[in-house]
Formats: sequence, C-alpha cells, structure tokens
Amino acid sequence: MATPEADKSIDLRGTPCPLNWVKTKLRLEEMQPGQVLEVLVDGGEPARNVPRSVEAEGHRVLALNDGPGGVHIFIERK
Repeated sequence: MATPEADKSIDLRGTPCPLNWVKTKLRLEEMQPGQVLEVLVDGGEPARNVPRSVEAEGHRVLALNDGPGGVHIFIERK
C-alpha cells in the first residue's frame, strides 16, 4: 500500500494516552475537510487508541505504518 501524501504532521512519540488523542484532535480541528494529517505515535496503547478515537469522531484512517521509529497514522479529516 502506498503511503498517503500528508498535508500536516505531528510527532507525538513519548506523549501518554489520552493526551496524544487530544493533541491529534486539536490539530485536526485546524485543518480543512479532506486534508490528511500524519501522526507519529509510540507502538502499543497509543497505536491502538488513536485510530479508534479518530474513527469514533468520524474521520478516516487511511494508513497505519509500523516502523522502527514508531507508528505513522494517516488520517483524513472529515
């Protein structure tokens, strides 16, 4: 799967739950519908909870790429 082109990005590695979701939500609110946000989080709980919260808010997770530096989540703003 190709990596989507991100309009904005935010690095939240080291940010605990639920603060990483709060910061993601605030950044999404600054964006226009259809724009893509790349969020970099730690594996484990953040990588599970942020996508779940994103979808609960009506946004769309386009890709979730797990790499050595963390998990890249690509979110399309609703």
